Amino acid sequence: MTSQTTIDTTGSGGKAPATPSGATPGKGLRGHPWLTLITVAVGVMMVALDGTIVAIANPAIQKDLGATFAQVQWITNGYFLALAVSLITAGKLGDRFGHRQTFLIGVVGFAAASGAIGLSDSIALVVTFRVLQGLFGALLMPAALGLLRATFPAEKLNMAIGIWGMVIGASTAGGPILGGVLVEHVNWQSVFFINVPVGVLAVVLGVWILLDHRAENAPRSFDILGIALLSAAMFCLVWALIKAPEWGWGDGRTWAFIIASVVGFALFAFWETKVREPLIPLALFRSVPLSAGVVLMILMAIAFMGGLFFVTFYLQNVHGMSPIDAGLHLLPLTGMMIVGSPLAGAMITKIGPRIPLAGGMALTAIAMYGMSTLETDTGSGIMSVWFALLGLGLAPVMVGATEVIVGNAPMELSGVAGGLQQAAMQIGGSLGTAVLGAVMASKVDSDLADNWTKAGLPPLTPEQEHQASEAVQVGVPPVAPGTPDAIAAKITGVAHDTFISGMSAASLVAAGVAVVAVLVAFLTKRGENAGAGAGAAHI
Repeated sequence: MTSQTTIDTTGSGGKAPATPSGATPGKGLRGHPWLTLITVAVGVMMVALDGTIVAIANPAIQKDLGATFAQVQWITNGYFLALAVSLITAGKLGDRFGHRQTFLIGVVGFAAASGAIGLSDSIALVVTFRVLQGLFGALLMPAALGLLRATFPAEKLNMAIGIWGMVIGASTAGGPILGGVLVEHVNWQSVFFINVPVGVLAVVLGVWILLDHRAENAPRSFDILGIALLSAAMFCLVWALIKAPEWGWGDGRTWAFIIASVVGFALFAFWETKVREPLIPLALFRSVPLSAGVVLMILMAIAFMGGLFFVTFYLQNVHGMSPIDAGLHLLPLTGMMIVGSPLAGAMITKIGPRIPLAGGMALTAIAMYGMSTLETDTGSGIMSVWFALLGLGLAPVMVGATEVIVGNAPMELSGVAGGLQQAAMQIGGSLGTAVLGAVMASKVDSDLADNWTKAGLPPLTPEQEHQASEAVQVGVPPVAPGTPDAIAAKITGVAHDTFISGMSAASLVAAGVAVVAVLVAFLTKRGENAGAGAGAAHI
């Protein structure tokens, strides 16, 4: 018996979940593995799209509803905060009540909240329903992974997760393209209304196709205090990451929330050793491959989401592309993720995850280094090479790290494992944006004044320099109305050159993170509990 299967997380002696007597497999289309994959992919696509599609709509929402910049930020922050804080608890709900029910409730709630946003006439309502979107999305995502784990036999699970990862990657990268088309040719409300018919389709398919799967050792009670402690700790951590760019990393408020999160996680870990049915059995992390998979997912998201954050500003504000054109320039990244994810799944099934994961992060490191060499006049061809290489590197990591986390967890904790995987990605994305944003801000602050002086431009007051720095950090030249063309051209040149130096520094840090992830990848191995899925109970 392996170290993974001997972990006793439920009081069952560490045995793989058995099929209860009387359990019968699904008949006909219900429970069909590949139709199950299509069904959950439709639902997951909504959540992944909404992570990036809304960014394109924010300016139109701000103008239409008369919102402040801080209020518009909460359209994204509220969604992300609710999603990140709720994922692990939502996964536990799926383990307890069944992933089919949890998935369907998540889809219905997500689609309904989306429709309500489109009908909202105030920014307060938009933010409120975005929070609800995040909560229902948290129900949906781990349930999708739990259904795949329970439906597919071990030898086909990697391929299924590969396609699942392809949908997430393509939806995340394709969000700005679709958002640009809808905002430009319809209205901002259509960005949310589009989720309604997609949600209806997912519900119809779900009722028709999905078969509920529950392990014999599924949890029967709730760790209420554990849920409260983990949620509070996650909230403090994510809140600190969201507010750090505004408050500053040296600010007492930032560190107060970080310290509060550390205390919360410590209390949570202590409590989990005392409760009969813990929210997350800490014995789960005795599996080195599972723990490495969680760390790897965080590091991958730091490099991916943090790096992509600045690329969109580079394309639109430095190269002057429209949102649609910027999205089209990212097609090499999206395309390689679409092509690479199923291929990565097949490769991982054949040779295991270790080499594909290490190779994928090595390619990611090379791509991020290449992106650090981009200039203001870099052509589309060179950009496409680095974007394509990034997509090719991310594909095996998205697939392999997911399989390592979910496959190394017992079947009765597949929802919790799915929540861990998604929470790791969300926290990594927030860390990437915050940390790389701090690198960008520091580099811009240190270079801007010197570059400004060298260009022969009039000196700035401290307040003007601060305002100019904030604009340059997103690639926008701080040109005041009525500025003569010659001076405006100089300011634009200084702003773009300074932005490029900041993006280069942030990309190099992302490359360094990817190199560390290569080393972590060598600690992973195939999920040895994956075989329990196809034999789970069909209820």
